[in-house]
Amino acid sequence: MSESSKLTELRKRIDEIDTRLLELISDRARLAKEVAKVKGQTENNNNFYRPEREAQVLRKIIDQNKGPLSEEEIARLFREIMSACLALEQVLNIAYLGPEGTFTQAAALKHFGHSVKTSALGSIDQVFREVESDTCHYGVVPIENSIEGVVNHTLDMLINSPLLICGEVELRIHHHLLTRAKKLDQVKQVYSHQQSLAQCRAWLDAHMLDAERIAVSSNGEAANLVSSKNHAAAIAGETAAEFYDLPILYRNIEDHPENTTRFLVLGKHDTLPSGKDKTSILFSAPNRAGALHDMLACFSENNVSMTRIESRPSRMGMWDYVFFVDVEGHAQNSNVVAALKKLESVASMVKILGSYPIAVL
Repeated sequence: MSESSKLTELRKRIDEIDTRLLELISDRARLAKEVAKVKGQTENNNNFYRPEREAQVLRKIIDQNKGPLSEEEIARLFREIMSACLALEQVLNIAYLGPEGTFTQAAALKHFGHSVKTSALGSIDQVFREVESDTCHYGVVPIENSIEGVVNHTLDMLINSPLLICGEVELRIHHHLLTRAKKLDQVKQVYSHQQSLAQCRAWLDAHMLDAERIAVSSNGEAANLVSSKNHAAAIAGETAAEFYDLPILYRNIEDHPENTTRFLVLGKHDTLPSGKDKTSILFSAPNRAGALHDMLACFSENNVSMTRIESRPSRMGMWDYVFFVDVEGHAQNSNVVAALKKLESVASMVKILGSYPIAVL
């Protein structure tokens, strides 16, 4: 068989598979509409989006994946299918820390897929308020970075907000050099958020030592500024490149390729167990010697693994602190229930911020 004949046969088989894929995706969408109809008749709310169900579907698909597509690609494809199916019944409005083109928007789209409406807001406070007022269904805010540490403003908002954490997103932070210039020596200024400039310092020192570095409020703003300039560049992510139609001259210029930011998904409803969950807790300790040790012992004594702890001033008294703890397991799991019951007996205050699926890829 000639090369031309082989290509023709292969393309014919691909066309046949595409037709079958379309039929199967359409069948899935019709079933999703039926599920939504049943839920609308039997449940007291219209929460068509169920984070625990999506996490279970993604984990099952990833476990069944035999390649050649990577687990990340398979997860991305199925997220988009689920997003499109959900949008047939309810188009979610997702608030996020803007402006457009930021990594927070990228995290929102990674988690919810592209069949949602995203609303860029100017501050973390505004994201909380938009969800609390039901203007948006969910909000996405950064909580910690593997290099820069915790986002204190988000922690402070969680102290008094009635919102619950119903999901998390982990996003590998890849910084790209976006510019309309054709060569590096044509770039006279580099715009970006101060943290991004710091995270790319070694690359900039090696390749663009003479270019002026200008810090702005966000990578999205940097891309917006550079979109109308011919001799400037922005350090930003792929979402900003797409949104502002900016060419990527160099990819992955970050000094630490493992740089990852974790984001929280905020909503108003509890999330059911998915089988692999995390619970975030806020508590305060009485002002006595050994109090914090007694609080933390509640988890170890009940075989609950603690994955993170942060402290913040409570703003209710001099030197009074609250503690944020993440533990493995759902608040309905028996060992977590026992740990929380013990914690409530010895802590001054305990607030469950939410149980939610551990981030899937």
